[in-house]
Amino acid sequence: MKIVFILIVSFGLASLSYAQRVLIPMGGSQTNHLKAYGVIFNHIDEGESGMWLLNYRGGSFLTTATNDIVRKSRLKNVSVETISESEAASIIAEVEQPNVNMAAINLEKSPSIAVYTPPDALPWDDAVTLALDYAEIPYDKVYDTEVLTGALDEYDWLHLHHEDFTGQYGKFWAIYRTQPWYIASVREQEKLARELGFGKVSQLKLEVVHKIRDFVMQGGFMFAMCSATDTFDMALASENLDPLPTPMDGDPIDPNVNEKLNYEYTFAFENFEMITDPYIYEHSDIDIEVDLNRISESLDYFTLFEFSAKWDPVPTMLTQNHVSSIPGFYGQATAFQKDKVKSSVVILAESPGRNQVKYVHGNVGRGTFTFYAGHDPEDYTHRVGDPPTDLSLHTNSPGYRLILNNILFPAAEKKKKQT
Repeated sequence: MKIVFILIVSFGLASLSYAQRVLIPMGGSQTNHLKAYGVIFNHIDEGESGMWLLNYRGGSFLTTATNDIVRKSRLKNVSVETISESEAASIIAEVEQPNVNMAAINLEKSPSIAVYTPPDALPWDDAVTLALDYAEIPYDKVYDTEVLTGALDEYDWLHLHHEDFTGQYGKFWAIYRTQPWYIASVREQEKLARELGFGKVSQLKLEVVHKIRDFVMQGGFMFAMCSATDTFDMALASENLDPLPTPMDGDPIDPNVNEKLNYEYTFAFENFEMITDPYIYEHSDIDIEVDLNRISESLDYFTLFEFSAKWDPVPTMLTQNHVSSIPGFYGQATAFQKDKVKSSVVILAESPGRNQVKYVHGNVGRGTFTFYAGHDPEDYTHRVGDPPTDLSLHTNSPGYRLILNNILFPAAEKKKKQT
């Protein structure tokens, strides 16, 4: 037994001395892009070092070689290449050439992750939780009670998804106000608002927005999709106003509310108007007008911008992909009107010729935010009642890769969240 143990250890040491680095290619040859993010995330989380090779073979990862990472990658059907130290040095030298648009970014420490979601939310209600679960990246769930009691101090990265921060329950009233699920949701949110000391759900949501804003300003990373993008800024712009029609909160709307909106403290958008008609399933004119008959799904794409990897590493990290054009998808906020985006915000992706922006990034205080329009990158229309997306059928999804870029990029930041 002792002899066998020595032989196994010797073989392990020999294999590591022969191949001392692991390259996780992220170009077209990668068999499972989504699981690859989980492999590198958890490898870094276990104290290992790594590098993100921006624009090298689709944004590949280079890390220390252990038998464990090779074994786990193979079990998850993630393509890896074992290489020597000299081969790794040659790749780094190629990436660092001054005349190529590539860069080698050290991955230092994986972020602690929180997802803002109600306790009764189904896993497939949120594309990010689908991505996290599939990639096997750990996260915690928080909601209004946790946010208001300071729980965000424990996290580096926060995700917001299918949420209505204006307190209008997603503007589902016109279509679904008689449905049991809608009635139950409104009842639960009103009950929670009362328990937390607020007279209306909109007042509770505004205070939650304030706490999240503080989290970002103190150095946190915030990522939002779907209705959480535009309604977050709408709540900030309508502070001290009542922009809600009577069916939403039981009292009259503030007269001329759109003339009183204040865009000074919004994150991404300005010069927008809120849509106050409760019968219109739209929050504001930030979102594009959806017309499913205007363009076919096969022709609906958005294009990633190319940035300088050496001079603009953050937007470069956020746009790493194995393709530059990505299939479009709808949501409560499908895409943003380009003329509503603040000039200080970096546009990461847009639909050419249609004056609509899909993906934006910016800084607030010491932190950052990223808004990604749409609900589910692999469910084109995502109607109420649609079945959940099975990511095992979309292992190379470029739309989901953008989500996972956001989860990983804080690991490359040297400046950590301050509280």
